[in-house]
Amino acid sequence: SIELIIHCSATPKGKNYNVEDIRKWHKSQGWSDIGYHYVIDLFGNIQHGRDVDLVGAHCSKGGHNQHSIGICYVGGVDNLPGVPAAKQKAMDTRTEAQKAALLSLLIDLKKLYPNAKIYGHHDFDKGKDCPSFDARTEYKAL
Repeated sequence: SIELIIHCSATPKGKNYNVEDIRKWHKSQGWSDIGYHYVIDLFGNIQHGRDVDLVGAHCSKGGHNQHSIGICYVGGVDNLPGVPAAKQKAMDTRTEAQKAALLSLLIDLKKLYPNAKIYGHHDFDKGKDCPSFDARTEYKAL
């Protein structure tokens, strides 16, 4: 069955980015396109990334890309002055707008894929904090 895997962009709290920024980052690493199917910016705008009919590039451990939809919210780390993004502490930085948009998107996707299970990236890649909160617990009622 389909997995809905939630990610964070691992960018500092309060700094907004969009699907085109992330697409640029992924393509600069040699990828064909953005790895995520959806990106949710700080204002709760749900932006379309890679087409959901195409295999994503967001959770390679264990072959999860083959049967999943990747959803990324912008943020996920603290914004301490003078500390590079890669060294910032993992933190659930979701704005209220992002939380509402993520819930709405998950509800819509569950209508399309009723047997889909919701996970955080860290559920498959134990070395990661992404998405900086426990998605399985938060969305278990869906």
